[in-house]
Amino acid sequence: MAAIEKPAVRTANPNFSSGPCAKRPGWTPAALSDVPHGRSHRAPIGKAKLKAAIDLTREILGVPADYRIGIVPASDTGAVEMAMWSLLGARGVDMVAWESFGETWVADVLKQLKIKDTRVIKADYGVLPDLTQIDFNRDVVFTWNGTTSGVRVPNGDFIPADRQGLTICDATSAAFAQRLDWPKLDVVTFSWQKVLGGEGAHGMLILSPRAVARLESYEPAWPMPKIFRLTNGGKIIEGIFVGDTINTPSMLCNEDYLDALHWAQSIGGLDGLIARADANLKAMADWVAKTDWVDFLARVPETRSNTSVCLRIVDPAVTSLSEDKQAAIAKKVAALLDKEGIAYDIESYRDAPSGLRVWCGATVETSDVQKLTAWLDWAFASVKAEL
Repeated sequence: MAAIEKPAVRTANPNFSSGPCAKRPGWTPAALSDVPHGRSHRAPIGKAKLKAAIDLTREILGVPADYRIGIVPASDTGAVEMAMWSLLGARGVDMVAWESFGETWVADVLKQLKIKDTRVIKADYGVLPDLTQIDFNRDVVFTWNGTTSGVRVPNGDFIPADRQGLTICDATSAAFAQRLDWPKLDVVTFSWQKVLGGEGAHGMLILSPRAVARLESYEPAWPMPKIFRLTNGGKIIEGIFVGDTINTPSMLCNEDYLDALHWAQSIGGLDGLIARADANLKAMADWVAKTDWVDFLARVPETRSNTSVCLRIVDPAVTSLSEDKQAAIAKKVAALLDKEGIAYDIESYRDAPSGLRVWCGATVETSDVQKLTAWLDWAFASVKAEL
């Protein structure tokens, strides 16, 4: 590939990071002008703001009325850990992993909780594991969308309605961009910083009635840190799910989440959000289909993420090199686009195969994705010319 002319049209927003992600179109700090600065989150105004975030989350995601929604500390990671530490151990558990964060949950169950009756069902980056291997009479932990692999489950059909165990789903890069099958999910977690482009450090924990029943009938064998405690005296702490948070939340971050939720309402709610992410994925897929140096890391079209789109360089001049040199080339492509101010933070995740990762969630404009593809061609040609 010879060097090509630098594109004339620049991206309007170069923020393609997979977390924290781009703010919604038109966002400015003025969107936070109604934040109750210096007020307690336990004051009526603080509690009302937190409750509003919970209520709007339920409305936009279509969460069933009998599911509880809580704002918890430590982003999606905190929400997942809280669920695993509070709920696992009552029966055997199947841990399902096909990317970095799924592997993290596996390691925590094996090395921290040390649940002996644990089965690990894994697959390499780029594909789903054999989901028919999962035993839903056991508890199951899985990610809906693999943020570091760009591979998602296509739907919830693989989960039986008459399961005996609980399903714990890390949905952090799926919520608000992919349709979650709520009757099949007992625990769902995500963070504000993904599809809606909110600020970090806060997570959402959504519990089905079956999950609540487990909490109130089972006490884990291990000590429970205060920050993970969801029950008191054998009963769920209901305040967590109406805005009485476990620790002090940022009202500034909550105001930003509220702004993003109102924006989501304005574009048609969940349907509008999904349509925007799908359009971005299509723009990437159209480009990949006509480009010979790049391909999706996710091999099966039906399981490709419409948010964390992971790409691998397949040009023979690159794939013939050592893995270290392939990784160096991908880094150079990402660094060149960063230097040009065209795309920030698009290098693949540190534990994933070398390549590029472009966030295509709902806050990203399709026009920017289309502009980026031309710049990707230019950056790769420029780096290849130096080989």
